[in-house]
Amino acid sequence: MSLTRRDTFGLALGAMALTVLPFRANASVDDLIAEFTGGADLADSGVDLTAPEIAENGNTVPISVDAPGASEILVLAAGNPTPAVATFAFGPLAGSRMASTRIRLAGTQEVIAVAKLEDGTFARAAKTVKVTIGGCGG
Repeated sequence: MSLTRRDTFGLALGAMALTVLPFRANASVDDLIAEFTGGADLADSGVDLTAPEIAENGNTVPISVDAPGASEILVLAAGNPTPAVATFAFGPLAGSRMASTRIRLAGTQEVIAVAKLEDGTFARAAKTVKVTIGGCGG
């Protein structure tokens, strides 16, 4: 079997993607925040993050975020192998701008919520969660 130019080009693109993708998946928290905000300043008020102070098991840690007037909320777990946890988007008819979920935490770390407000500004909240049994294996 001989390779055509198209096959060779496809293999080269695939190899390039495999080289670049792991770096993007493991982007730092600062890079993810800068990408979300476009480098804009972050206010320390405007978003409330609720998370337990101590989590017995990192496999299922309940969190909630509330940001009145937000169009999007980004949630990050700074110490996880892949820090981006979730992005919640709200339309103009949303009754409230809050979300709650359960997340996995690899160990004791900071959970961060960044909200994009409808006026184009950004707000940030963070909370350290102490994890007794990590949830990301590894």
